[in-house]
Amino acid sequence: MADAVPGGYSIETLLAAASSEFGGAVAPPIVQTSLFTFDSYQAFEDRMAGRSSDPLYTRVQNPTVAAFEKLMAQAEEGEAAVGFASGMAAISSTVLAFLKPGDRIACIEHVYPDAYRLFERMLRPFGIGVSYHSIEEFQSDPDLLKGVKLAYLESPNSVVFQTMDLACVASHAKRHGALTVVDNSWATPLFQRPLTLGIDIVLHSASKYLSGHSDTVAGVVVARGELINRIRDLTLPLLGGKLAPFEAFLLTRGMRTLGPRMRQHQSTANMFVDRLGNHPLVQAVNSPGPNVVPGLTGRSGLLSVELKEGVDIPRLADSLELFRLGVSWGGFESLLLPTRIGLAQAGEQNSMQRFGVSDRIVRLSLGLEDPNDLWADFESALSTSAQT
Repeated sequence: MADAVPGGYSIETLLAAASSEFGGAVAPPIVQTSLFTFDSYQAFEDRMAGRSSDPLYTRVQNPTVAAFEKLMAQAEEGEAAVGFASGMAAISSTVLAFLKPGDRIACIEHVYPDAYRLFERMLRPFGIGVSYHSIEEFQSDPDLLKGVKLAYLESPNSVVFQTMDLACVASHAKRHGALTVVDNSWATPLFQRPLTLGIDIVLHSASKYLSGHSDTVAGVVVARGELINRIRDLTLPLLGGKLAPFEAFLLTRGMRTLGPRMRQHQSTANMFVDRLGNHPLVQAVNSPGPNVVPGLTGRSGLLSVELKEGVDIPRLADSLELFRLGVSWGGFESLLLPTRIGLAQAGEQNSMQRFGVSDRIVRLSLGLEDPNDLWADFESALSTSAQT
């Protein structure tokens, strides 16, 4: 499952055994301070002039946050990383660092709904053009990104979980000088490392698998040093979406167990995919497996199921005992999200048509409960939901 990373160790070993760099502490201490002071005028001047990298202010720099950022850069095989207060802070700070009025974004179809809303409700009114394209278009048309400043990608994409040949798209983008950004939250660095495939920037909703405990809201971006420096210089301090020390501590804790957790998520998902694929009440299962595209080496526990007509989805939801109803994913608990709820937002009209997703789809986030208990719960609720 886990390929080797620099140093010859597997990524699981890198994450579990990483040094905290705080003396003999196994876990990094929480440096809970808003600012850092200096012992001399010269030291203060050197830091303000950029001649030193000493901590200055937690809005832009903090040792606990830096420990998490270093671990993420190593895991994704990038040069540097920067943490944020949420996945949306990571997305917005990244795209706004590289776009100006008159620029164009090419975005993958079925993108994360709040990323779509950011592009449509904020970037487009600011004069940034946005177009949406299928995976097939991104892969087969080498000139799709001509004149595009930034390609915003997901592999797999949201809800329907279609995968993309990232190396192919990265090659097309480099031909036209387009910057490529990929959300890697679904696969994590355990199952996919987009930077090694030629992608420029990888980002995560760290609230999901990286945390793994449903107690943290955070985001993180990994890329070449000069790209991260631009984000740090421009949007991190000026938009202010910084990652707090306590959340960074929780994320480092979560990263230690990412390997065994992802193995369990994958094992449960494999069982569900096999059984749902043969279930008479299931129309389709959306869950990419290992090696369906170059660079994807595993299957996470987030998948979607299209149910046949006759299945009462509200009744299915209310019949579940172990699965809870909720919008997030990637934690220890199992969740169900019907698309007719998940893609709607107050005040929006025709949400389902806008996102092009069937309202017969439910999304499952398979947690760390016993797989057989989870299957018995879901199968029982599914049978109950189809009874007249």
